Amino acid sequence: MPITTPVQRIYRLILFFFLLVFVGVAGYMLLEGLPLLDALYMTIITISTVGFQEVRPLSADGRLFTMVLVLLGVGAGAYTFGTIAEFLIAGELAGTLKRRRLMRAIERLHGHYIVCGYGRVGEQVARGLADEGIPCVIVDQAGEAIQRCEQCGILYVMGDATEDETLLRAGIERARGLVAVLDNDAENVFVVLSARSLNPHLTIIARATTREAEAKLRKAGADGVLSPYQLAAHRIVRELTRPHVMIFLEKAMGNDPELYMDEIRIHPTSELVGKTLGEAELRTRTGANVLSILRGADQRVIDWAPDLTLQAEDVMVVLGRPEQVEALARLAGDEKYLSRVSKRRVGGVNQS
Repeated sequence: MPITTPVQRIYRLILFFFLLVFVGVAGYMLLEGLPLLDALYMTIITISTVGFQEVRPLSADGRLFTMVLVLLGVGAGAYTFGTIAEFLIAGELAGTLKRRRLMRAIERLHGHYIVCGYGRVGEQVARGLADEGIPCVIVDQAGEAIQRCEQCGILYVMGDATEDETLLRAGIERARGLVAVLDNDAENVFVVLSARSLNPHLTIIARATTREAEAKLRKAGADGVLSPYQLAAHRIVRELTRPHVMIFLEKAMGNDPELYMDEIRIHPTSELVGKTLGEAELRTRTGANVLSILRGADQRVIDWAPDLTLQAEDVMVVLGRPEQVEALARLAGDEKYLSRVSKRRVGGVNQS
């Protein structure tokens, strides 16, 4: 037999109630000769068992009919209240269990990213992180945004991102970075201030719509501030003046299987430490090309040269096919990159 939901049962009970009223009215009119209004009155007080006085003394058939009507009314009423209670309790229980599962999943995260604001920019950021196999938690207080998170299977915290309690529920103390892309610049400043105070080691990227807001966000503690309008303008100019360079970068930074650009960090235990680029023979051993090397806390760019000695924590900007870049990451001992590749592959399998 097909399983009926509480909502379906409620609809059926409403239909049964009207049918019962119709039968009651018709019965009193036929058995007792009551007019329509009196028959309706008798039916309602009988079904509801309120005990009001009868319109007039009933015949034996009328009393028998009334007893049957009382039993049906009481049974239908009890079943109706039970069904409604089940619907309310089940809905509340399901919501509670869902929230608990969500919070447990967030509590298990380490090294994730928090995206404050799930508008057009925030949604694209979340998708990009998912493509990279990097977990993220959305923070938003708009019901429509939360609904989209649920539809996409993205972890979320519903609340005000400017409040410390909300960020703590999103696991900011265990997070690797935070993206502030709320619609309001002032709110983004508050988010950056709160995030920086809760986790001084957090990487924070914020969106700004004005130059004044950009300066304030940097003072608040943002590591990077981006303006979508300025980025779009620069992109348009480069498309007009350097179209082939943009084609190359688009392929290198996209998902082109033949061309891939990424960054690889040299682990202190890697065999590359202390070797020159010429001695390491990275191109011969992996097939990947080293385009540049960034070194130190200020990430200064080191001129590429065969006699340049590689150091621990150097970041190599490399170009090649995905498998070539991965081979270089293994040689450099970049476990974070390899873990990200592994998660990306698992995500790709799950999506397929």
